[in-house]
Amino acid sequence: GILHEDLRLLLETSMPAKKKKALLGVADTKIGAAILEELGYQCQTGGVVAEILRGIRLHFHALVKGLTAQSASKAQLGLGHSYSRAKVKFNVNRVDNMIIQSVSLLDQLDKDINTFSMRVREWYGYHFPELIKIVPENYTYCRLAKFIGNRKELSEESLEGLEEIVMDGAKAQAILEASRSSMGMDVSPLDLINIESFSSRVISLSEYRKGLQEYLRSKMSQVAPSLSALIGEVVGARLISHAGSLTNLAKYPASTVQILGAEKALFRALKTRGNTPKYGLIFHSTFIGRAAAKNKGRISRYLANKCTIASRIDCFSEVPTSVFGDKLREQVEERLAFYETGEPPRKNLEVMKEAVVEASEVVAEVRRRQEKKEKKKKKRDKRRLEALAAATEQEENSVLEPEENDMEPKKKKKKKQEAEAGSELEPEPEQNGLEEELPVPKKKRKLLVEAAQEEEEEEKKKKKKKKERARDLEED
Repeated sequence: GILHEDLRLLLETSMPAKKKKALLGVADTKIGAAILEELGYQCQTGGVVAEILRGIRLHFHALVKGLTAQSASKAQLGLGHSYSRAKVKFNVNRVDNMIIQSVSLLDQLDKDINTFSMRVREWYGYHFPELIKIVPENYTYCRLAKFIGNRKELSEESLEGLEEIVMDGAKAQAILEASRSSMGMDVSPLDLINIESFSSRVISLSEYRKGLQEYLRSKMSQVAPSLSALIGEVVGARLISHAGSLTNLAKYPASTVQILGAEKALFRALKTRGNTPKYGLIFHSTFIGRAAAKNKGRISRYLANKCTIASRIDCFSEVPTSVFGDKLREQVEERLAFYETGEPPRKNLEVMKEAVVEASEVVAEVRRRQEKKEKKKKKRDKRRLEALAAATEQEENSVLEPEENDMEPKKKKKKKQEAEAGSELEPEPEQNGLEEELPVPKKKRKLLVEAAQEEEEEEKKKKKKKKERARDLEED
């Protein structure tokens, strides 16, 4: 019914009536055939059936008692959501939102590190201006500014430390000689402390950037391994970020992926009727840099085509592998060689057949490993449960044995107490005219009863705690 209604909405245009009826009849026959194949029910198709279904769907809330139009629309929406959830399996490891955020943070960090390192150069340049020419790299300059501090205190003893930072003996010697004959002004110790603290902040930021890049690589190998193998982790992540998600990138055609990131130039070219751009974010790939000037447009078009294939494989494959990405990369390399030397590349069909065979082997291996891990996990859980059950049984037995042993002395005590109570009633003989002081049996009884009650309560508490622990472990 839903499919038929959507088709009807599409056909409500300036189309002839005969064509509309023919198309609706084709849709009805297709749905009927699908129901017959899946469920085995013979379906009658035609214009009358379609109109009846449309009427039932339209007036469904009036036909069912206690159902309003609002609740029917909510039910339809809930059904659609549940259907989409069932179709699309959600996997936490394959979330592309983290890639989008990490790429944007990486770009922001690059800008911030550049501005902060320029500030360190200007600030420390008042004291040691010659260092800028010797060490042009930002990260090494900040490390040197932190290590040197006051240039007058630099001596040959600190030459080893300079070599560790610069990784070059000649440069370290040049820095030492420049510090002796520098034209920079003297700086107070307080200013040097501030410069050192700021340069240490810049160093920590650049180190954090390295860690973030590693995280991005690991995440891309989980989410889009074929795309990262083809075009690189950073460029692939930028494409996903610009598209909005991996599914959006998979939906794009190759022509859109080719100029993704160059929208401003495209609209300007369309407005002025000039030449449209040949590449966007793909330009950062190594393939376009290696190609000749006349072949840059051709290789960018070919690379965009392969990127769309890789993104679709990554998006819709159950077990992600980098096999297809490696094969597509080989194809691009062969195309580059073809443009330079004229050597004919392999056909796409041959390459894809090889990739499918290799990918099936890799997927089978991954599934075997997953099954082994699950089996090991189940065995561990069983062992834990068995150990817990054995421990609880031993503790219960150890608790019951002392209880039985305690019961016998209690009986003996009761007999003694009864004998003592009987002796209280009978007159005891006097020894040397003095009466012996009789014991107080009531107090002893109270004390014994209270002690027994306390022991029973403690044992009950222990049993309850053990049972709760066993339940928690079983639930885990």
